[in-house]
Amino acid sequence: MDGTEPVLLLGPMLRYADETSASIWLETDRPTTVEVLGRATTTFCVGARHYALVLVEGLTPGGCVEYSVALDGRVVWPDPTLGQPPSVIRTPVPGQRVTVLAGSCRAAAPHHPPFSLERLFDHEGRGIDSLWAAALLIQTRPVEDWPDLLLFVGDQIYADDSSPGARERIAAARSDGSDLPPAIVAGFEEYCWLYHESWSQPVERWLLSTVPSMMLFDDHDMIDDWNISAAWVDDIRRESWWAEHVIGGLVSYWIYQHLGNLSPAQIREEGLLDRLLAMSDGTEVLRRWAFESESSTPLPGGYRFSTVREVGDVTVVMVDCRNSRVLEPGRRLMVDDDEWDWLAGRAREATGHLVLATPLPVFVADGVHDLQVWSEAVCDGVWGRRAARIGERVRRALDLEDWSAFGASYAAFVQLVADLQADEDGPESVVVMSGDIHFSYAAQVLPAASGAPPVWQVVSSPIRNALDPHERKVMKLALSRPGRAVGALLRRAARRADNRPAIDTVAGPFFANNISELRYDADHIELVVANFTPDGDGRPELRELSHLDLGSRHHRLEPRSETDLGLVQ
Repeated sequence: MDGTEPVLLLGPMLRYADETSASIWLETDRPTTVEVLGRATTTFCVGARHYALVLVEGLTPGGCVEYSVALDGRVVWPDPTLGQPPSVIRTPVPGQRVTVLAGSCRAAAPHHPPFSLERLFDHEGRGIDSLWAAALLIQTRPVEDWPDLLLFVGDQIYADDSSPGARERIAAARSDGSDLPPAIVAGFEEYCWLYHESWSQPVERWLLSTVPSMMLFDDHDMIDDWNISAAWVDDIRRESWWAEHVIGGLVSYWIYQHLGNLSPAQIREEGLLDRLLAMSDGTEVLRRWAFESESSTPLPGGYRFSTVREVGDVTVVMVDCRNSRVLEPGRRLMVDDDEWDWLAGRAREATGHLVLATPLPVFVADGVHDLQVWSEAVCDGVWGRRAARIGERVRRALDLEDWSAFGASYAAFVQLVADLQADEDGPESVVVMSGDIHFSYAAQVLPAASGAPPVWQVVSSPIRNALDPHERKVMKLALSRPGRAVGALLRRAARRADNRPAIDTVAGPFFANNISELRYDADHIELVVANFTPDGDGRPELRELSHLDLGSRHHRLEPRSETDLGLVQ
């Protein structure tokens, strides 16, 4: 050591909070003892980096307590130079109002021009970051009106399309002449750079320090089309750089995202964190774990990344639909049988409101649905081997991998939802929250009988990575009446039955950067979809895209659209 004091590099992040416990995640520059609210832990080391997860237990239900972070006895958070509100831990209780802020697909870039411009005006433009803008607005609200949960449903980082700043750093680091493009990260250390770029800015850092979060990866957290098919897996494993890329991706994901999803009880039961804390360097332990997890694809038996959390009367079931796939042609499953049984069991246990969070949408427009049904049939050989090879290229080119491209899993999901609606003791409402597709919408699914809970598909995407004008035109065509007709024609030609969801799209599609808010009150559920535009001084100004009443089992209202309410009020 050089004799200087330890430094807080990233965090603190309030990851978990229930009625009596919480977890605080952070990264430091060296081994140290971390203390929060009188609870202390040492850091663990992976890849010459140092992390801590402080488990705070014995909290008061329904409480709100400010906290600080000390490293080796020296307080390093809050940082008085940032001028932020205090970081707090709020513990939920049954019956309280619950607010969930949800989104996906967040590309990292500075919050000033040209990066804050739309792509129409500059090729480097990403638009206004909806998470950053929402955080600025939240800071102006009283603490009781802050969200109770941040729900990130995929693509928290872009490991295959990194920012200009990250590319420069990666290119400089690869002075050995690596043939891997700098847009694709090579291994664990470069993944870490992406997380730091995404989460280190002051406003976002404060938000993550004071609102609990759940995170689930999608393909770009690893690479585009990740596990789209068995043929894709065979092809990617022939690449010389893939092994280091996927191991670094899974190790960094477990540290930066998944670990904080777990409750203190789950962490102790799993035991992996305790193993790391007992070692001077846990790098090989996590690398071996990552290799075993990845090598199980395309067969079941890998690590379970799906998880569940309760916030007041809201149960959130996070569905891993990337690493738990079965990709055997003719028997493709989005989630393997064992994990699906576990997930369905958790959903059926929910008695309040239920959120089924899955990065890829389940219920999509009829034309898009039929196109994916057709794709699976052709790739499975319904038109012969030559057509299957062409169909595989089309599948990857058009990203045909939503739930409807995994027919057996789609049918199981539909059946689960129908069972939940029929169960008189089941949930009050069901919201399927998804991302991935870079536009947002809200649609009612499976019209319910009197007294049954409503079911909604809500897609919230992107936080910051809007489609360019050409891409929007293509997507709008796919969603149009002609697109529906083409999809139906292809499905029938592939001799597949009509199992279209026939959703009633009430809001959207919205293609601008946006973020969604679910508000659960005692007698109703509201959904606000909002984006942000610059005011005269370049500051973000909220613009509501839609405001809907989603109803509940005992409070069924027709959806309505309003513009007179603000996000988080």
